[in-house]
Formats: sequence, C-alpha cells, structure tokens
Amino acid sequence: MSKIVVLYHSGYGHTKKVAEAVAGAAGAELIAIDAEGNITEADWAALAAADGVIFGTPTYMGGPSWQFKKVADASSKPWYAQLWKDKIAAGFTNSATLNGDKQGTMQYLHTLSQQHSMIWVGMGLKAPNHKAATRDDINNLGGYAGLITQTPSDASADEMVPGDIATAKVFGERVKAVVDRWTKNA
Repeated sequence: MSKIVVLYHSGYGHTKKVAEAVAGAAGAELIAIDAEGNITEADWAALAAADGVIFGTPTYMGGPSWQFKKVADASSKPWYAQLWKDKIAAGFTNSATLNGDKQGTMQYLHTLSQQHSMIWVGMGLKAPNHKAATRDDINNLGGYAGLITQTPSDASADEMVPGDIATAKVFGERVKAVVDRWTKNA
C-alpha cells in the first residue's frame, strides 16, 4: 500500500481545512508546519518514507507563507541525498481573493518538487466554463497545475465554499490514484 503525506502550513485555519479534505480523500498522513516554521524529526522521516507528498500553503503576498518556505529551505538536506527523487508531488493553496496571485504559489510548489526530482501531478479536471457555473461546482476556480481555493479574509474556516472542499476531496482522490499506479508499476 502506498504512503502519502500532506505537508502544509495554515495561518488562519483555511489551509488546514483544505489539507484535511485532501488528506482524507488520499488516505494521507498530515504533517502540519508550526507557527515557527518547524516540523519534527519524525515528520522528516515520514517525508523520506512517503511515496507521494502533497504540499499545501496559503498564498500571502503572491507566494507561500514564510513558515512553509522555511521548511522548503531546510529540505536541502533531503535534496542533497535525493531522498524525494521520483516521489509523486502535488500542491494546493488558498488565498482571500479569487485570484490572489495563487499561480505564483503553485509555480513555487512545482519548482520545489522539480528541485527534488519529483513527479508532479496536476488537477486533471476541466473547469466549469459555462454561464450556469457556481462556486459550488468542482474546480470552479479553474486550477490546472494544482488545487486552488478561496476564502474571504473575514470568513472562518467553517465558512469555506463547499465546492472548494469538494474539489479538495476530488484532488486527494486523484493524487492517491496516481501514487497507487506509480508504486504498482515501480
């Protein structure tokens, strides 16, 4: 059975809610980056043992949170040993606005995976590009490189758009299917 880890930072609880939805659908272990940008040695070991890693971070000022970036910078040790090479990778982000320059964060997560010689998985879903589309539709925001979600800055994590949470679950299922297929054929 394949092992998937969701490595994420959440500043206000929104990204945590997305991480939980993704992890639940993927059967993944959650690794939360703390407020000081740290994870434990056991978390590093779990990342090394995983077949797939899903990165998650809020988008702040057009990029990942500094806490996520601190862990990414610390991943130079696994990079040097190529511990994450050929693992499946994917990513997600949440911001307060519909655009929020989330694409900058997705590009960062993709680049991080490529620095580690990982295999990137995108959404694999079309966006509902028609007049009748609503925010509750799957992939309403039209992410292709990875999962993007949006929560107004004055909304709690419990007020997240149900369509975004449903999309997170579909994304988790996709990553799990890819990891299972990749590890079966390895």
